[in-house]
Amino acid sequence: MEPVFFLIIALVITSVFLIRAEIGKMRRQIYVLKPICTLLVIGIALSALLQPAPDLTLVTGVLIGLLFSFGGDMALMFPDNRKAFMIGLVLFLLAHIAYTVLFTWLGSFTAWDILSTLVLLAGGVYFYTLIRPNLGKMKIHVIVYIVVISLMVILAISTLFSSSLSINQGLMIAVGSVLFYISDLILAAGRYWKPWKYHRISLAFYYAGQLLIALAASL
Repeated sequence: MEPVFFLIIALVITSVFLIRAEIGKMRRQIYVLKPICTLLVIGIALSALLQPAPDLTLVTGVLIGLLFSFGGDMALMFPDNRKAFMIGLVLFLLAHIAYTVLFTWLGSFTAWDILSTLVLLAGGVYFYTLIRPNLGKMKIHVIVYIVVISLMVILAISTLFSSSLSINQGLMIAVGSVLFYISDLILAAGRYWKPWKYHRISLAFYYAGQLLIALAASL
């Protein structure tokens, strides 16, 4: 049995306990479980190097995105600290940029990119109008973040038509990026629109998305 299988099982179990800890505001458990979850995803991406002929461009790009994400995860463990929150926001922005550069390199432009751009543009504008009244001084920051993460998803979808990736890799990257996008929407909605006790369910989408992107590198 492949070692990556055990890492995936460990991630599923640990992330369930992490979500439980987040909902119950069990800070000590969060400080332990969250780093473990993200390190497991990084381990899954690194397992690609065990393959006979790994795609070093894909593996390196995914690892850069995951390392920025790890930093963002650590900073966002302190959501009530504005400085930590801003650091986390910047690090996740850099993670999205790293993925965007990677997917641009690997993807292939088609007419479907126009459709995905229009859908994400409409969705982004609508979501921004919902949270705008509560953004305060964060308006420009949030606009930039929405633009970057939307661009990441558009380019992730373009990998479905890449000649350098298999259809399974492109599908994992596309679906993983969409799940990542959804996790950020849930998180932002809970913070700036309507507070919801169970908004940390966003972590299920987040880790599922990162897992699929990491697995794409190991196929």
